[in-house]
Amino acid sequence: MSQLNQIIAIEKGVKSRTYSEISHIHKASGTPAPFNGLTKIYRKKDDDGEEQPPQSKGVALIAEEQLRRVAEVQTELFDVVATKEWANQGATADLKVGGETLCGDVPVTYLLFLEKQLKDMRTFVDNLPVLNPEKNWTKDPNSDLFKSDQVTTSCTAKVQEALVLHPPTKEHPAQTQMITKDVIVGWWDAIHLSGAMPIPRKREILSRIDTLAKAVKQAREAANSTTAPSQKVGEDLFGYLFG
Repeated sequence: MSQLNQIIAIEKGVKSRTYSEISHIHKASGTPAPFNGLTKIYRKKDDDGEEQPPQSKGVALIAEEQLRRVAEVQTELFDVVATKEWANQGATADLKVGGETLCGDVPVTYLLFLEKQLKDMRTFVDNLPVLNPEKNWTKDPNSDLFKSDQVTTSCTAKVQEALVLHPPTKEHPAQTQMITKDVIVGWWDAIHLSGAMPIPRKREILSRIDTLAKAVKQAREAANSTTAPSQKVGEDLFGYLFG
């Protein structure tokens, strides 16, 4: 159990640290590249063909892990602000979604805080990349990664070949010209990897954020309708100041 002055003392530091980390997460999650990976295995066409080493690119970021990190980082801030506002509460309202009370007697100042946080949260989720709908993705049961179907592409090499311009005769040898042709020498079997988010999952989270934001606004309006008892202190204060 902390005292209110202790909570106020640590709030600024928690906010500064949280906003710094959230800003870093937003920036890292703003482009698709870190969420995408690839594995490629080469198959040569002929036994005496040139070998090619496998190629791979790891997935640096996974959308679900970013969501968990945001929740982890912001939980402390939400708790610190809630502790302060509940200790300093005046106008309150229950925060309800679909008839279910998520939080009871929420101070209006905390509802204002939540409105801003949910707005920022929506921006973050909206910027998360989604899986390329042109590929067929399968969830890897051992990780949060998605794998595409295998795609095979050919690998070609430049090969010189003699083109006969005029066949040989008794009087003259054949006239030829060297030309360069692209010849298939093998194939790449590629599987794309992604830590991006399925479109339905992204829509679901955005819908939940919008629903909660609407509920917060309704609760704030209810809290602001709280009766404010009239306080008569001016006469006494000015009686002291100018008495």
